[in-house]
Amino acid sequence: MRRSVFITGGTGYIGRRLIPELLAHGHEVRALVRAGAERRLPSGASAILGDALQHASYAEQVRPADTFVHLVGVSHPGPAKAALFRSVDVASVREAVTAATGAGVRHFVYVSVAQPAPVMREYQQARAESEALIRQSGLNATILRPWYVLGPGHRWPIVLLPLYWVFGRLPASRETAHRLGLVTLGQMIRALAAAVEASPPPQGVRIVSVPEIRATRTANYAR
Repeated sequence: MRRSVFITGGTGYIGRRLIPELLAHGHEVRALVRAGAERRLPSGASAILGDALQHASYAEQVRPADTFVHLVGVSHPGPAKAALFRSVDVASVREAVTAATGAGVRHFVYVSVAQPAPVMREYQQARAESEALIRQSGLNATILRPWYVLGPGHRWPIVLLPLYWVFGRLPASRETAHRLGLVTLGQMIRALAAAVEASPPPQGVRIVSVPEIRATRTANYAR
């Protein structure tokens, strides 16, 4: 079924890979960008000029989207960016939820983070608060919870794979190792595309954890 998709964060690490996939499968994609950033948007997507931190700047342009994909967030998160997690991550979700609700969007798709985890507590807290905003809105939503997405420029955790192998086989650490496992950029794109194409969309909030992200297989995204 063809979707009309509105995306925030479409020029980011995940967004600029997701958009071509959605377009290739016949979906209409409109993406929020700041003025001057239109050239960074993948070809085929329509640019909507606005500010992700000000819903009034783009809310009237969300319709007729039936699906809203929110990908805005602080890049390369670390402890030093704790304040940004609140002023960017949480704030942008609040604005996106307001815009999506007002536009009557049927399905809200959000990339959160695996939780709980023994590190990155401020980041987890911000993402958990963002999830709570989505739940409180009453929107039907899919929330994906990766831990780390391996891809170009984001490959250093590969050195941890032997540790994941060990911890995944110990009863005491198996669940944590699976929940905080690594996913590839390709797996993430497949899972997001499958979420967009879910028919019918979820009723309520659906959580997609690392094992499910890795296992996503559909007729269109089997590779």
